[in-house]
Amino acid sequence: MKTGNQSVETDFILSGLFQYGYMDAFFFVAIVILFAVALMGNIILILLIRLDTRLHTPMYFLFSQLSFLDIMNISTTVPKMTTDFLSNSKTITFLGCEIQTLVFLALGGTEALLLGFMSYDRYVAICHPLHYPIFMSKKICWFMVACAWTSGSINALVHTLYVFHLPFCRSRLINHFFCELPSLLPLVCQDTSQYEYTVLLSGLIILLLPFMAILASYACVLTVVFQMNSGKGQRRAISTCSSHLIVASLFYVTGLSTYTRPHSLHSPEEDKAVAVFYTIITPLLNPFIYSLRNKEVIGAMSRQLVECIFVHKMSP
Repeated sequence: MKTGNQSVETDFILSGLFQYGYMDAFFFVAIVILFAVALMGNIILILLIRLDTRLHTPMYFLFSQLSFLDIMNISTTVPKMTTDFLSNSKTITFLGCEIQTLVFLALGGTEALLLGFMSYDRYVAICHPLHYPIFMSKKICWFMVACAWTSGSINALVHTLYVFHLPFCRSRLINHFFCELPSLLPLVCQDTSQYEYTVLLSGLIILLLPFMAILASYACVLTVVFQMNSGKGQRRAISTCSSHLIVASLFYVTGLSTYTRPHSLHSPEEDKAVAVFYTIITPLLNPFIYSLRNKEVIGAMSRQLVECIFVHKMSP
């Protein structure tokens, strides 16, 4: 403990997503349903990719990594948030808050970079199909995933260690539903304006650069697609690209809104609403938008169901 108006290693209090007691039960049920659907969709996708050899391709390997990140991401924030809905105590320990901040930042940064690599995969597959086996070999795929995890983790570790070594004031109320970096800065008892430039730089590198890469890659993909004579192929490509861009935009735009503004311009209620998109909505939508709409995945699901039924009938 530090004396005066500063304290270290004490519990924090999370204000929660909603502050209207009579609505807690409704929001609890809604969040639990969304959480369960997101988990189910991502787990099913991972299992299908692992069990069906036809899905052992670079694209679906990256999809499985995205699903794993989404499972971890939503599990980092939602379970604590839902238990807070039903409890009178919304406290989180200093260490627990530090761990949640570290894990969430690492997963978010990794996912932001991975989505950029996934757009590169689609760019190579459509614009340079003859070189696809070379440019997207198994070794390169693992290198992409390793780069995403390493970069996201190092970025998260640096920011978390720095922020949690700053002196916090007596106020322990975090006006958020989980421990997120921008929501912690107002509790710090010293000027953080210089550090916020570091957060801004990290946000531009981790979020803006991959987002720009996605926009550029899909622009190239659509240019190639519009040169095709097949109207059906064009409509399918436009439908796929637009849905991917919508989900990616939700993730990147909301993330940039949170991590590239000084805390003096943040509104707690707005921050909580924005955070819902990259903590709950995108992990919920990703498996359905990126994979479960694909004919290959639907076919794999059908084959696994038929195989399960056949095995069940053959068993004594």
